[in-house]
This record gives sequence, structure tokens and C-alpha cells, in this order.
Amino acid sequence: MNWANESSAREFILLGFSDRPWLQMPLFVLLLISYTFTIFGNVSIMMVCILDPKLHTPMYFFLTNLSILDLCYTTSTVPHMLTNICLNKKTISYGGCVAQLIIFLALGATECLLLAVMSFDRYVAVCKPLHYVVIMNHWFCVRVVAFSWFTGFGNSVLQSSLTLNMPRCGRQEVDHFFCEVPALLKLSCADTKPIESELFFFSVLILLIPVTLILISYGFIAQAVLRIRSAEGRRKAFGTCGSHMVVVSLFFGTGIYMYLQPPSSTSKDWGKMVSLFYGIITPMLNPLIYSLRNKDMKEAFKRVMPKIFFCKK
Repeated sequence: MNWANESSAREFILLGFSDRPWLQMPLFVLLLISYTFTIFGNVSIMMVCILDPKLHTPMYFFLTNLSILDLCYTTSTVPHMLTNICLNKKTISYGGCVAQLIIFLALGATECLLLAVMSFDRYVAVCKPLHYVVIMNHWFCVRVVAFSWFTGFGNSVLQSSLTLNMPRCGRQEVDHFFCEVPALLKLSCADTKPIESELFFFSVLILLIPVTLILISYGFIAQAVLRIRSAEGRRKAFGTCGSHMVVVSLFFGTGIYMYLQPPSSTSKDWGKMVSLFYGIITPMLNPLIYSLRNKDMKEAFKRVMPKIFFCKK
């Protein structure tokens, strides 16, 4: 099928792995399973955090926001990808591409900031426990979460505007599964270096600054935990913070690889796989990491889930 001849000027063609048709079915199964687990896992965490009074703390307030983010993050891309594979359709409208780009960028940037906020919460809990209630009060938590969302969407509007304003000279074939900055920049028929420099600056603000603050926070946390005499106390502190560090490593590692290097230097197929990882696999793993490595979450699931599924009081 000649997709280019059948697509209007107001559409983009998402190539994905169209040059490897045998990958379509395995990719569909992977996406469907991952998306199902993402929905179930994140909705479960949201329900447990909301319904269990013992989890009405800043840490689980942030975790609820992270679950909402992950749920929306995958929903912005995966349903369209599944539909395209099912219908053997590779196109996306210009408006759909713009919406996908803005939402995906906004939620990704918001998650970067929220993970930094969560690391600060753990720093205060471990290093300044006597001041925790005063520092992490309700209004402070609401304000920092609102700041994360607002900054994430502001960054998205700026990066999306710069990307979409580049001349494409009629080029429509996006060598990716969804509309993402590096893939769209490759469509440009003009010199992209000035735009890449500006996008690099925004990516440093959104990626490197939060991850640096996270590493500093956990450096102080490690020092404080090593001073704890109780082995049980050290194990609990490392268990709680360890789950957060796993999430940070997965999300920031792949994001930095994708956004802090020129699009031209990114391997075509490797870039697609990395995008699938931080856009789909990581949101699926987050609920597993937080629930399986967190004693309070496991106990809350035992208290709340029977009430939900069996209507027990």
C-alpha cells in the first residue's frame, strides 16, 4: 500500500516497524498486555490510596498523582497505536498529532518534576523526621504538585511550538509509533541545529536538574540511613526509598538518552525501542515496584481490596 499517495496533506504517516511486518503482531500483544496492566495497576493504587485512611499522607498523595500521570501518559499514545495495528492503518491527523505531542510531552515533563518532589518528601521523612509534618503540610504538597503540572504543560507548549513550526516541505512520514519531538524534527527540510539547541536547553531544565536534585536528596538519605542503629530501621528506609530510585533510574535513564542528544545521532530502531520503554513499560512497572516493595501498600491492598470486590464492611 502506498500510504503517501492515500494520505492528505493534513495527515502524518506513522511508519513504526512497517518495514518489519512480522513484528506487528508481537508488538500488538506487548502493547495490549502492558496497557491492561498499566490501567489495572495504576487504578488499583489510586483507589487504595484514596480509600485507605492510613495512606492519607504526603507520600501517597504524590504516589496517587504519579498513578494518574502514568495512566494518562500511556493513554495518550497506546490506544491509537493499537488501533493502527489492528486496522493496518498508519495515519494520524495533524490535529491528533499535535494533541498527542503536547499531552505526551506535558505529562512526561510533569512526571520528571513530580519524581523530584517525591525524593524531597523522602529526604524530609528520613533526615528531618521531627519537622516532617510542618514542612510537608497539606498546602505545600498541593502547591508543589500544581507547580509540577503547570510547569510540565508550559514546557510542552514551548517545545511543541518550536517543533511544529519547522518547515517540512510536504514530508509526512514519521519514522516512529507516535508523534514525538525527535521523530518530527527529522521531517524538517531546514537546518534544525538552532531549534535543537533551544530544545536541548529545555530538556536540561526538565531532565538534568530534577535528576540532580534527586541524586543529592538520596545522597543525604543514604548518609542518614547508615547512621540508623536498628537493622530493621535501615531495611525499612532503604526499602521505601529503593522503590523510588528504581523508578527514577528507569524513567530518567531512557528519557535522557532520547532527549539529550541530537535526533540525527539517535539510532532509528533503538530510539523507537527506548520510546516504547519509557512511554509504555515504565508506567506499567511503577505500580508493581511501589506495591511489591512497599509494606504499607501491601497491607493497604489486603484491607481495601476485599471491601471493593466482595462488598465487605
